Amino acid sequence: MAEKVTEKVSLSASIARFREVGLLGFIILLSIVVQLRNSSFLTLENLNDMITNTAILSILAIGMMLVIITGGIDLSIGATLALSGMIAALTVGAYPNLNPILAILLGILVGVVSGGILGVIISKGGVLPIIATLGMMYIFRGLTFMVSGGKWVSAHQMPASFKGIATGSFLGVNNLILIAVITYLAFFYFINHTRTGRQIYAVGSNPDSAKISGINHNRIIWLVYTLMGGISGLAGVLWVSKFASAQGDTASGYELTVIAACVLGGVNIAGGSGKISGLILGSVLIGILNNALPLINVSPFWQMGIQGSIILIAVVLNALVKRGVDLNALMRRKI
Repeated sequence: MAEKVTEKVSLSASIARFREVGLLGFIILLSIVVQLRNSSFLTLENLNDMITNTAILSILAIGMMLVIITGGIDLSIGATLALSGMIAALTVGAYPNLNPILAILLGILVGVVSGGILGVIISKGGVLPIIATLGMMYIFRGLTFMVSGGKWVSAHQMPASFKGIATGSFLGVNNLILIAVITYLAFFYFINHTRTGRQIYAVGSNPDSAKISGINHNRIIWLVYTLMGGISGLAGVLWVSKFASAQGDTASGYELTVIAACVLGGVNIAGGSGKISGLILGSVLIGILNNALPLINVSPFWQMGIQGSIILIAVVLNALVKRGVDLNALMRRKI
């Protein structure tokens, strides 16, 4: 019996150790299969389009990872994105000569305020994250329709400089990709090399121990939702610039795709663990599925089923990994 337990622990520990390698291998295998079905998949043009289309998703996934690590969830990011993008679009429509950087900062500011309010409700008010974010999602959607008067902001109402935020390039690299890379580098440093970054993991791993050790639990919770709001605000400006359209229902339901990218990337939905490297792979896999399945003429109904199945498998594997790691730690304790 002991041998079976030991084998199970060893297997689970191996899965935990090589999970990202396995995900990378799956991505490579999937790419090869799709390429055999459609030779245009691995062309530079298609790969560039796929990475560009995945950039906004990957940026949002960073903020969602921080929220999930603390044991929370944010269902309002799509609504925050829409509100920020709408306000930025209306502003540049009224002031065509506005510097694009100021438009980005405006979107981030709207997101930070939205996320900060949400963080206060959760950290100070003690409201469950899923309830608070669900309620704020409807509030932000309503505000988006209110500020726009229920109308759209279309491409001809936006100056070329604003649309160039997402469509332009620097040294041949699309701006969306550059912004995503810069964002990842900044948060990689924040998470791995700052005291606050380590405290975020501590709060998610064991909230009671974190409080005993002197970590300000409420401040950390408020911080991650504020950061999520700021990232959503940035994504809102990028989204509206990319699609040259601001609508009240922009990115409706997109929060589920972001959560899926996190889960696929190995972020523990129960909190306490998650890595930037895994997050990149999870976002890339979602991007490949969105790009590849239509290329090989998979029915839209099957596309949803395939994505859901892959996400479910990832959740099950993560649960098995966590159980194995916990069991491994238990067996190593000296009695």
